[in-house]
Amino acid sequence: MAEGTVTFFAEKLSNLILQEASVFGEVEGQIKLLRNELEWMRLFLRDADSKRIYDERFKLWVNQIRNATHDAEDVIDEFILNMDHRKRRLNTLKFLPTCVGMVDKLPFIHELDSRVKDINAMIGAIMANRSKYGLEALTASSSSTADQAVSHKEKRAPVVEESDVVEIIDGAKKVKQMLMMKVETSTRSVVSIVGMGGLGKTTLAKNVYNQRDVHGPFDCKAWVYVSQEFREREILLAIALQVMSLSDAEKREMGETELGQKLCGYLKEKKYLVVMDDVWSSEVWSRLQPYFPEEAKDGSKVLITTRNKEIALHATYSEAFIYELRLMNPDESWRLFLKKAFRGTGTTTPELEELREKIVTKCKGLPLAIVVLGGLLSTKEKTKQSWEKVLASIEWHLDQGPESCMGILALSYNDLPYYLKSCFLYCGIFPEDSEIDAWQLIKLWLAEGFIQRRGKERLEDIAEDYMHQLIHRSLIQVADRRVDGRVKSCRMHDLLRDLAVSEAKDAKFFEVHENMDSTFPISIRRLVIHQNLINHVISQCFHNSSSGLRSLVSFSTGTIRKKSWGYLQEHIKLLTVLKLREERFGRHMLPRDIGQLIHLKFLCLNGSFDKLKLPSSMDRLVNLQSLDLHNVCNIPHSIWKLKKLRHLECPVSKVSSQSQINKCVNGYLGVEQLTNLQTLALEGGSWLERDGLGKLTQLRSLALRDWTPSYLKTEFFESIAKLTALESLFLSFPKEHTKKTLVNRLGLVWEKKNVTNDHHNKTLLSRLMPFSHHVYLYELVLDGMLEKLPEQIEFYPPKLLRLDLWRCKLTDDPMMILKKLSSLRILELGPKAYMGEKMVCSLGGFLQLERLKLYELNELEELIVERGAMSSLKTLEIHYCYKMKKLPYGLLELTNLEKLSTRGSCHESIKEIEEVGGEDWDKLRKIMCS
Repeated sequence: MAEGTVTFFAEKLSNLILQEASVFGEVEGQIKLLRNELEWMRLFLRDADSKRIYDERFKLWVNQIRNATHDAEDVIDEFILNMDHRKRRLNTLKFLPTCVGMVDKLPFIHELDSRVKDINAMIGAIMANRSKYGLEALTASSSSTADQAVSHKEKRAPVVEESDVVEIIDGAKKVKQMLMMKVETSTRSVVSIVGMGGLGKTTLAKNVYNQRDVHGPFDCKAWVYVSQEFREREILLAIALQVMSLSDAEKREMGETELGQKLCGYLKEKKYLVVMDDVWSSEVWSRLQPYFPEEAKDGSKVLITTRNKEIALHATYSEAFIYELRLMNPDESWRLFLKKAFRGTGTTTPELEELREKIVTKCKGLPLAIVVLGGLLSTKEKTKQSWEKVLASIEWHLDQGPESCMGILALSYNDLPYYLKSCFLYCGIFPEDSEIDAWQLIKLWLAEGFIQRRGKERLEDIAEDYMHQLIHRSLIQVADRRVDGRVKSCRMHDLLRDLAVSEAKDAKFFEVHENMDSTFPISIRRLVIHQNLINHVISQCFHNSSSGLRSLVSFSTGTIRKKSWGYLQEHIKLLTVLKLREERFGRHMLPRDIGQLIHLKFLCLNGSFDKLKLPSSMDRLVNLQSLDLHNVCNIPHSIWKLKKLRHLECPVSKVSSQSQINKCVNGYLGVEQLTNLQTLALEGGSWLERDGLGKLTQLRSLALRDWTPSYLKTEFFESIAKLTALESLFLSFPKEHTKKTLVNRLGLVWEKKNVTNDHHNKTLLSRLMPFSHHVYLYELVLDGMLEKLPEQIEFYPPKLLRLDLWRCKLTDDPMMILKKLSSLRILELGPKAYMGEKMVCSLGGFLQLERLKLYELNELEELIVERGAMSSLKTLEIHYCYKMKKLPYGLLELTNLEKLSTRGSCHESIKEIEEVGGEDWDKLRKIMCS
């Protein structure tokens, strides 16, 4: 980890020397000397960082280097902060002569010179200690260099996914039998899966939960992760949101008891299945049990996974409903290992086959250990000598922890190149058992400086490759994928998270507040908060002089007070990452001087405030890369000054207009100045009036809401045509303007060529040019009146995978045109998308479509699926189409259909089929879900 710390700071220092040479002035020589020392240290650290776990001398030496690097970073960043304050002050005193400014600068230069000299001397002494204390023969590790040579271009999904971890087929069968079994003494019973960490409890439960024939018998089902950080209200809310509808006020305001009673009342009328994954104490079941009614429909079940059999016995009716996972036998272990080590081919060489017994013995039948070791060896040369070297390293690690699995996990971590170590450890900041949004994780990695440039590759693509490497090594798991197959969210096994948190604490990488002792550490670089202690924690940072804090990440739902903002501004000025979740900021609560945090790169404020106004000082955040606001917000037009912005994600926020006076004084400010922008989500505004949008040629995702006609000029349509790198496009119109159609707004209007015979001369004018050149655009959402879809297939993106249409008020059956989109996998027709009574999916249409959702189509009465249409459909959702009484004709002919969800629709037809019973009912109940 120290290697990463030194490398990241050395790169930062090199960039500063290039960009700020005039600022450093006469101290530039000392700064360059510091950079050179860091480069030498980095080479020695590559080997020493791994040896610190074996030798306390190495550990002390590495820690001293890390601390010196942190000190150097603080000195440089504090100097830049002081110089920024000086520049602001002088700008208000423009009448003063230049010599006054130079004199004002001298104290800062002298202080920097003195402090950097001290640090250089300290580093020199630390490096001298190598020979003084017998550490001199340090050389860069060849394995680390080899690791970095692993192909970074590989973008295919890993062959061995989470579902491959458990291969005990009889386990899934037995648990499923328990779920289907009736209990005479109670209509609701509990089934438990018990096993030690790394044995595959969650994977087995998920395997059963997702099986088609488990869907049918239950009216509703829900899955929640409990973990050690048990919070009753969050668990109840997570269950309620999966089985019933709650208003925004209920989600926000209902307490535990009220929420639990509402859930209980709903479940009384249902046959339900609730999975509670990773239960750590009997108290969890005791507190939640009252809300799972025993008087529900016969056969309701709660499935628990736990490491502790006592918890299972406490909750379960009898031992007949407890399934204890066994260790994998040698044959099962070897097959699973080969899948991972050889990326799914399952083939090996006679030479490597000789190591079979040694590998299987070390993994001791634990699936997690097997896939992690397989992932590690998949990055090595396929030779006996290379593998034996790794296996020899395991011996020491296996002696260090109480669980044999931990030794292999620790070895796999220590084998990572430095840039992946930082990324892996950072995953540990997220709460236990949480689903981690992959896009947010990538933005955080970028802000923290973990992503190293590789030629002209986009930083986000490099970060995505880092994520793939961690997945291939089984250090994180894919939780969900986007429609294009890329990772949407990921998870971290709790044992691996424990390892990450432990290693992070040891390396002073981050601290989780809830894990701290009563004594608050004096020096913290990154602080994570999981519970409602935000104001207390910020106060502690202030009182313990944690001025070097770089990242404050809060997952709590507390209220941040004005005083706490004052602490941040006055005493924690070097923040790089600030992420606050669901804080109640209140109107205009964001401090006026937030612009003082000039080192900030990532700012995320997701709260329950009514309306937030960002202050004009935002334009001082010149290093900001990502601004994430998902609540109503007013953003000053000076946001366009922040040229390092890569992600501006404020979908319900407006940017203020620049006044004429301001334009005359300061010059025009527009979106075209943000040439690094990759993601843009905003409400429409005057910033759309020019052609600036079309100059954002790196833009990958664009979401525009609430346009008004005055902004939609020729330049706008030409701009959209130029954005050929787009992958996702979302266009939404305000409701009050939908009388003029979206087609007309996009320039797709039918126009009369001449007065005579005009009904034969209608041509489609496309001011918004066809999407035929948008070869990367896989997701398109149109929200607004269309009336008629363009018929030319050339209009649509050639590789469109997902299409959502809302409030389009189409009068002709859209399926006749959309069936031609051969690559389409997801189609969603939302409220008022179609105003007709009948839709037909004809023979040969939608052959790639996997998911179809029809939602609030108030006039729809009938859906016909002809034989041979939608042959790949897996999920069909028909929600609140109240006039649709019958199931789609041809539905039961769809052999690949796994999930059918009908809310407020088709109930008459379902009831008739249930009453008749037979083969049709057997097919239907296996795919039905809430």
